Amino acid sequence: MKKHIIVAILVAMLCRLAAAQTFPWQDTLKPLDQRVEWLIQNLTLDEKLSLMVHQNPAIPRVGLPAYSWWNEALHGVGRAGYATVYPMPIALAATFDPQLVRNVFNNVALEARLKYREAQDTGGTGDYTGLTFFTPNINIFRDPRWGRGMETYGEDPYLTAMMGLACVNGLQHAYDHHDGPTGLSAAACLKHFAVHSGPEGVRHEFDSRVSDRDLRTTYLPAFEYIIKNSDVQQVMCGYNRLNGEPCCTNRRLFDILRNEWHYDGILVTDCWALNDAYERDTVIPRHRTHATAALAYGDAFGSEVDLECGSGRPALREAMQQGLVPESKVDEHVRRILTTRLRATEQSSRSAIAAAEPPDVAPASMVLLKNDGVLPLNEGEHLRLEGPNVWDSLMPLGNYNGTPRHTVTIGEALGRYQALSAGDGKTLVYCGGLSPQLEGEELPVEKEGFYKGDRTRIELPREQVEDIKSFKAQGYRVVLVLCTGSAIALEEVIDDCDAVLVAWYGGQDMGTAVRQLLFGLRDDFGHLPVTFYRSTDQLPDFSDYSMQGRTYRYPATEPLFPFGYGLSYSFYQLYETAVSEADFTVSGIISQCNTDVPEAASHRAAVQVYLKNDADPDAPVKQLVGLCPVVFRKGEPTRKPFSIRLDPFWFRQYNPATGRMEEPADGTRFTLQVGFSSDDRDLFDYPFVYHNRK
Repeated sequence: MKKHIIVAILVAMLCRLAAAQTFPWQDTLKPLDQRVEWLIQNLTLDEKLSLMVHQNPAIPRVGLPAYSWWNEALHGVGRAGYATVYPMPIALAATFDPQLVRNVFNNVALEARLKYREAQDTGGTGDYTGLTFFTPNINIFRDPRWGRGMETYGEDPYLTAMMGLACVNGLQHAYDHHDGPTGLSAAACLKHFAVHSGPEGVRHEFDSRVSDRDLRTTYLPAFEYIIKNSDVQQVMCGYNRLNGEPCCTNRRLFDILRNEWHYDGILVTDCWALNDAYERDTVIPRHRTHATAALAYGDAFGSEVDLECGSGRPALREAMQQGLVPESKVDEHVRRILTTRLRATEQSSRSAIAAAEPPDVAPASMVLLKNDGVLPLNEGEHLRLEGPNVWDSLMPLGNYNGTPRHTVTIGEALGRYQALSAGDGKTLVYCGGLSPQLEGEELPVEKEGFYKGDRTRIELPREQVEDIKSFKAQGYRVVLVLCTGSAIALEEVIDDCDAVLVAWYGGQDMGTAVRQLLFGLRDDFGHLPVTFYRSTDQLPDFSDYSMQGRTYRYPATEPLFPFGYGLSYSFYQLYETAVSEADFTVSGIISQCNTDVPEAASHRAAVQVYLKNDADPDAPVKQLVGLCPVVFRKGEPTRKPFSIRLDPFWFRQYNPATGRMEEPADGTRFTLQVGFSSDDRDLFDYPFVYHNRK
């Protein structure tokens, strides 16, 4: 019998013996910190080190089972068999509705706990079986060429923070309809800390050079806000360097995280990120900032990194032997690791689980950019269906996805309307755009216009431009359904399209949602979480991390469609809008004045509040500081009050003398803009005088 089989049998026998024993740390009636302390005092040094990499082996002599920290839940439980697949985060951000996003991740957590229980029952302890998730991705989508932008909540720090917070709270504090609040239902992770947004092809060697102002005003606020307003359990450091130093050995980032923000949760590396600091790989270019593995691990674990997603246990042991990581630091790291692990896994084992219906989120995530009267379609209308994404069943799933038990493609949803011949009622639904096989994480793609998962140009692929122009020349009314994870420059075809619907990668029910919206069964359209530029020529160099000329906050030119933009079948108007400086609130009445689809099940709008800093010429032109989604359901009044509480956090100003974000001086004058997109033409101005909150 082979040696590894004998070892496996012995370990299994020891685990069964240990399970029959009772250890002090297993007494859940005792305070958690006491139980964790017992484990720390009774584990050997080598056992402690084994807990500091993501695949924790079983430690039978103290009754500790094996556990893997690596699991994914970007938009549903990922890589773990059958699971509900929701729209990608960029699409969830387009709902402009944090509560809806929290509901999504509430359901994700309940499904994750069911899968965890199933894994426990069958002895599964490998990757993608645990309750610690490397989600959400709250990096700022600064450039539409970045292939992983679909994993984020867009280009705006406020929207990213609100959606990221909703994800964290939904995952970690799911509400079970049988048991009520579940305590810590899972452990979320903010990634990638910090300043990470491509290019993918050089991410293992790339140095993000960022000014202190951009760091503090754009790249860090979402991390800071969520950490200060939740009990998020994990933060993940990124692959890139920040101003010369790899993020996972970056003392300045560690100081901000631990000492400024007082974060006391787990800091975990991106997977095998530490290897980039020391490996001299001739195939993959790397940072090579450290002469040896021990020095890299010493800088990481001798400081604030608690857990490695990777396999560097020998290097960690060597760093200890060289005196680079004191044992007191090891105890500190293990204390955090065990606290989160026990909180998440023990809660799950005690609580009953109720299955949850997936929230109806896909329609609310899709954005109507243009409608020259062709929409809504008539129920008896014959359609011609064309384009590369009509029947694609993988495209709706995006990346980091699970496997749904069913997927409704656009073709399946619209099939019964399909024209019998090219001569059939001349309405073409063209399902174009991109796919997750072209844009994504470090993909082996070098097709024209794409490189390693990123794009080199943001225009619609040339063959699709030619298709659309050809169909328009034949007399078709063209409805473009744009499947994408990022902004696409549409200037070449916008005049050839009678309607444009951005459907993103819309999850397992994407086709159903497209049908409901095109035929006016729903009026739930969302808003753009990113700027849609006119062309690639409007963009700065991809590798330049300065925010100048980027996003709606620092524009250099006028885009084709602005951040926050989105049409609907209804017309909305604001009445009696009032701004309270004392209460930091914007309130008023939103009215659905008229609609083209009165029988639609629901109608949706999002009131948006922007801040203009009139005193600081280096501040953003404007920035989102508040939003309120308003839903009008069939049979409800068409006038509803709204109230938006503004958080002083988003009024802070960068002080170049201290390098920090600080509260404005009492009496500082701002302008608040209230409306339905970031375009000045969609906004009303209100003066606002800041009163010190202390």
